[in-house]
Amino acid sequence: MVLIDDLLMFPVRGVLWILREIHNAAQEELASEADSITAELSNLYMRLETGKISEEEFAAEEKVLLERLERAQRRDAGLAAEEAGEELEEQDVKKRVA
Repeated sequence: MVLIDDLLMFPVRGVLWILREIHNAAQEELASEADSITAELSNLYMRLETGKISEEEFAAEEKVLLERLERAQRRDAGLAAEEAGEELEEQDVKKRVA
């Protein structure tokens, strides 16, 4: 009976595994987005220091980058809170089963 159950559940488990992998890849990309924005900000400061851009250009570009960074950080914080909630739910389920 257990073998039959495993065979019947295999497609479902396979799809769930694929979805988990996609979710993990998306989270990694979002985390690297904040790093790339920080690198762009550093490059922007360097261009200002070397005189390649004016203060007005710097201010405009900095504003856009800081807004992007803030959105990325809020999104990361939301995902972290969501994951913490999922972990608590899993712990509750385990406690009920035990």
